[in-house]
Amino acid sequence: MSGESETVDGTGTSSGREAGTAVVAGAGIAGLATAIGLRRAGWTVTVLERRAAPERYGTAFGIHPTAQTALDRLGLGDALRARAVPYRHARIRRPDGTVLAVLPLERIERRAGRPELLIARPHLIDALLAELDRLGGTRIAYGQPLTDPGALDADLVVGADGINSVVRTAYFGSRSGPRPIGTVAWIGIAGFATGLYGETWGEGRFFGMTPVEPSRTNWYATVPAATTARGVRDAFADWHDPIPRVLAATDPETWIRYEMRHLHPALPRFVADGRVALVGDAAHAMTPNLGQGACTALLDAEALTRAVAAGPDGLPGALRAYDAERRRSARRVAFGSRNLHRFMTARRPALRDALLRMLPG
Repeated sequence: MSGESETVDGTGTSSGREAGTAVVAGAGIAGLATAIGLRRAGWTVTVLERRAAPERYGTAFGIHPTAQTALDRLGLGDALRARAVPYRHARIRRPDGTVLAVLPLERIERRAGRPELLIARPHLIDALLAELDRLGGTRIAYGQPLTDPGALDADLVVGADGINSVVRTAYFGSRSGPRPIGTVAWIGIAGFATGLYGETWGEGRFFGMTPVEPSRTNWYATVPAATTARGVRDAFADWHDPIPRVLAATDPETWIRYEMRHLHPALPRFVADGRVALVGDAAHAMTPNLGQGACTALLDAEALTRAVAAGPDGLPGALRAYDAERRRSARRVAFGSRNLHRFMTARRPALRDALLRMLPG
């Protein structure tokens, strides 16, 4: 279904390459970013989303400098920086407030020349939608669940449909799938700035706080036994200030509770049939402990669309190049995040805390 058309490369300049048609399953971060990259390369894109409207729930995303570079290449760097806040001066603490370690945010900033950024999820979704609208040529079909990816009449099919990916199951089977890790997470946003950020690690549970916008604080927690907001508040009632105040100041109606899962076992490849690629959680869903879920999705989207735009060996070669660039890196991040979760939620934290104290300040 490819046709000759004038295309646009990642900098917005005409390349004259032959583009094609693509269907992207999923209108989350990975899917929208992929659609943007494909449109900038001149492709005609349809996005299928099973939800009836844009997905604007959620709290904050950490955007690492490498993912910021990916957004710059997709033409979204300015939109990110307009709404994001820098993340600096964060610590790991014990429940009594004792500092165990310093998160390496300052080192990351010195090395990259820019800080880690935090942005509210709805703002990032809105920025992606606005860029797609500006580029034109993309149809987003809401309320359209995908049932048979093999029947799609398109040159390229992108599975950006999350941890329960229909595209992944259709082309890779059900051996790799969502696996619970036995932990429930809670997230929310309090209506005041704490000025104290980082994570507090206790016995089998932890609590994190980050800035998200002026006068607001993003928080996240795991409490194995808690099933209600009252149970969460009780679990942290004797932890250091401002944790109890943060929970008290957040309306329980706005809290989000979810079972933490990851994709297991890891996929042997992210591409199939010379025309199918997986991005984001569909390819490598991970626990949130490293805060890299959105980052890896953006890196996937940018790498895939860059390969498709520049691949000299046609679409199959471009997909192989994407897989070679992203699969090992994404799998390392997912593996590291899962192991960090085990470390953070240790039932006997004395050794863990002693090891943390040995980290450089």
